[in-house]
Amino acid sequence: MYQLRHAERKLLGSQTEEKLMEYIKSEPFDIGDKLPNEFELAELFNVGRSTIREAVKGLVSKGILEVRRGSGTFVCSTCYAEEDPLGISKLDDKYKLALELFDVRLMLEPEIAAKAAEYATEEDIRQLTALCDEVEELYLQNMDHATRDVDFHTCIASCSKNRVVETLVPIIHTSIITFVNITQRVLREETITTHRAITNAIAEHDSTGARCAMVMHLTYNRQAIMKQWKDQQGKYI
Repeated sequence: MYQLRHAERKLLGSQTEEKLMEYIKSEPFDIGDKLPNEFELAELFNVGRSTIREAVKGLVSKGILEVRRGSGTFVCSTCYAEEDPLGISKLDDKYKLALELFDVRLMLEPEIAAKAAEYATEEDIRQLTALCDEVEELYLQNMDHATRDVDFHTCIASCSKNRVVETLVPIIHTSIITFVNITQRVLREETITTHRAITNAIAEHDSTGARCAMVMHLTYNRQAIMKQWKDQQGKYI
């Protein structure tokens, strides 16, 4: 009986941890923001304070939260360590970080897409097309698409058949998660259209088309970050 109750508490703690992570992303909280206290969180998620403490402890261990004694609980990252193995998302000034990440991606990803068009196998193309379809469906349903978006770009890197390129994928992961956290899916139509253009070009083994489509995709994203950054600065003028 004790083991059953213990397992049930552990399951509730894990579920609450997932809900708390979604809450952090959906509000959204910025790095450095303070969470509501455990009384408020317990009421919000309809669980006991001990369950909230367990959920917070779990996110602390994953690098998402930081508990400062006497001050409260603060957000120190908005994505899990496996989504950001380089720890880039912990850097302050999220807009500057997003733009710097896009600068690096513009240096790399158009050529990665071109190589993918050159070397992709039929199986690669089937997988890439399926991921493109899935990201589009999640976007249209207004559901969280970030994980599948990462998978889409990871697949393109894999299609390049360059092992060094695949080691650069964490930069792409961090950029996508940072972009999604900032913009909250503002570029639905642009993302769907450019993802499809990239996929079609790779499927047709059109290196120039894949390169151009990737440049267009990244340019739309960078422009959205620039606009939001300027809007944010305007609030404090």
